[in-house]
Amino acid sequence: MSVAQKSSSQNQSSIKFGQIILWVAVTLIVLFCLAPVLWQLLTSFKTNEAISAVPNVYFPAPNQLAFEHYLKLGWGFIWYVFNSAFVSITSTIICLGIGAPAAYALARLKLPGENIIIACVLIVSLFPYVLLFLGLLEVVKGLGLGNNYLAIIIPYTGINLPLTILVMRSFFQQLPKDLEDSAKIDGYNTISMLWNIVLPLTIPALVTTGILTFIFAWNEFIFALTFITRSEMYTIPVAVAQIGGSSLFEIPYGQIAAATVTGTFPLVILVLIAQRRIVQGITAGAVKG
Repeated sequence: MSVAQKSSSQNQSSIKFGQIILWVAVTLIVLFCLAPVLWQLLTSFKTNEAISAVPNVYFPAPNQLAFEHYLKLGWGFIWYVFNSAFVSITSTIICLGIGAPAAYALARLKLPGENIIIACVLIVSLFPYVLLFLGLLEVVKGLGLGNNYLAIIIPYTGINLPLTILVMRSFFQQLPKDLEDSAKIDGYNTISMLWNIVLPLTIPALVTTGILTFIFAWNEFIFALTFITRSEMYTIPVAVAQIGGSSLFEIPYGQIAAATVTGTFPLVILVLIAQRRIVQGITAGAVKG
């Protein structure tokens, strides 16, 4: 065998070995990420006997599967989904409605103290929102907003607004300014230009920041637990935390798993529908030219 043939066979074997290592690594990462999700999903369908069985039943048999945990949630749980959807959608719309014009102003207008404003926005975005809890509690009590959707919509909007401004500002900066100059020559004022020309070009950024805002509002627990005490106004995280067994010492794992899966399902559908826009929003500006 010639030297060229030996080197070619060695290269082919090294490529195959590298591909095997790559696929093994990808498989392990996927299993590591999806195993908790699969466990929660299977638990939601297991019977109580299968859940409490020793040793653990990882993959239940057909006779160990049932829909009883979902049936126990009842139609009332749909109302909690509606509460979370209303709060999350409203907060997201307000956040984008305020954040996009503010980001455009910071990107295009030469404001006095612009660097200080951006630094303040960045600091607020990095500030742990839990530390705002006591101050917000006093504000809610003072304004009488307890057991009102505004008690959580306003904090969610305020917490996500700095991130929205920073992300949208970077996208506005990437847009060619000649496009806006041409629109002004054609008779567009600032508002109509922003609405008809600039915002359509930043849809990936709007979708990305909107979904981040939506997910935060959907999953937030502390504010929703404290500011809302009426059971019919609970959001999904609070409603799941309130699920209890028939006795003090019983933990309804199956029902909690069913509630978790039901509450996560809308987010999964949302991300799957908007995944193309999300990828565009994350990768935009990564490659120039």
